[in-house]
Amino acid sequence: MSFYKIINKDKYGDYCLSDSVKGQDSQKRKPQGWVEIYEVDENNVEHLIGKHNLVVYQGRELIAQRMFNVNNVQSIPEPNEYISWFGIGSGGVNTGDPFNPSPPVSTDTDIYNELPINAIDATCGDYHDGFYYKKPIESITFEQDSYNNNSWLIVKTVSRVSLGDANGSHISEAGLFSAADGAIPNHPGPFSLFSRITFPTVVKVNTRQLLFIWYILF
Repeated sequence: MSFYKIINKDKYGDYCLSDSVKGQDSQKRKPQGWVEIYEVDENNVEHLIGKHNLVVYQGRELIAQRMFNVNNVQSIPEPNEYISWFGIGSGGVNTGDPFNPSPPVSTDTDIYNELPINAIDATCGDYHDGFYYKKPIESITFEQDSYNNNSWLIVKTVSRVSLGDANGSHISEAGLFSAADGAIPNHPGPFSLFSRITFPTVVKVNTRQLLFIWYILF
């Protein structure tokens, strides 16, 4: 059983996204999006958690370099990187309190305490210490922001922690990462954090999958 209290809602997807966007003051907007986390158990029941994520400073550096096709020599990401990987960690909560996540900050350059995802799945990347620590993003789609008069460009990514992944781990943070050459199997990196989310701790077991639906707003 996971530590955190699961939030059940009758609607999800566009409902949550529109709610989060409409509630923002235009003067307080910052580079962020919305992440929906689904826990799919053996009965195929989906439980929703929805939270903002933060596009970190180096993620914004990557966007600027790609847009203008220039190399900022002070930037950590290389200009030929693009977002293609997903990672998880256990460093998203305050010490001693698995229910109390610490929000990400723009100066984050990695997830705080990375967790191994799989030992044998060679479609993954970032192999060290006998495990793979990154999974390729499962899908990327573009969506219209019909709830807000198309004010935002929405990019939706799907990442999955499968039945055989990260079992026994206490997961409280996740991130999207960029890398040169993209999601090549057994990619060694380097990887650059683009966006990070923290949430109350989830205990991963082999009867559950975790599905991360990641919306980035531009």
